[in-house]
Parts: sequence; C-alpha cells; structure tokens
Amino acid sequence: MARLFAVCFVLLSFAMAAAAARPATSSTADAPATSGDCSSDVQDLMANCQDYVMFPADPKIDPSQACCAAVQRANMPCVCNKVIPEVEQLICMDKVVYVVAFCKKPFQPGSNCGSYHVPASLA
Repeated sequence: MARLFAVCFVLLSFAMAAAAARPATSSTADAPATSGDCSSDVQDLMANCQDYVMFPADPKIDPSQACCAAVQRANMPCVCNKVIPEVEQLICMDKVVYVVAFCKKPFQPGSNCGSYHVPASLA
C-alpha cells in the first residue's frame, strides 16, 4: 500500500509540474477546451484508474465504472498536456488508450497524449 501511495504521489507530482503552457496535442470526441486547470481531473483519474494503466503492459483489464466515469468527466486534452516523459515511465500509454476507448471517449487515431502517438488503427 505504501508503494502504491508513493507511485500515486510521484505521478501526481510529475503531472502537476508539467508545463501547462504546452499546446494540446490530443483530441477526443466532444472534448472541452484545453485551457484551464485540470488538476482535479488528474487526481480523479489517478484515484479511479491507476490500477488499469500501470505497467506491465499486459494484461489489459476492463476498467471499473468509477474509472469510466472519471474518464468521461476529464478534460483529456488538458490531462494529456500534463503527461511528461517521467509520467510515461510509470503508466503504460497503450493501456491508457485501451481504457479511454473502453470508456467510450477514445483518442483520435494519429493524435498525441504526451509524447505518445496514438496508433492510426486501433483495430
């Protein structure tokens, strides 16, 4: 449990320290504007989805209803704007793509989340 807390703390610290001025590079269907602070979205996603996006890359597990609700509430372009390389060392971006698609808020193929390039074909 202490390790889980430490990982959460590190993930939150990196996400909060990311440059908010970086232009948004991701896009999702019906996404809200990328301006503003999405710190609460990051915290909500961490609290509800971390078990589904951490390494190892396999297996991919269907997320909970609480995780999907957090994904639906989140300003994903803003959240992706906060994903820095250090965060990508802790979370599996392939799993992130899987989770947001499962939760019916998929990234556009060819878009970016942090430095991760969403595959052109998710099939």
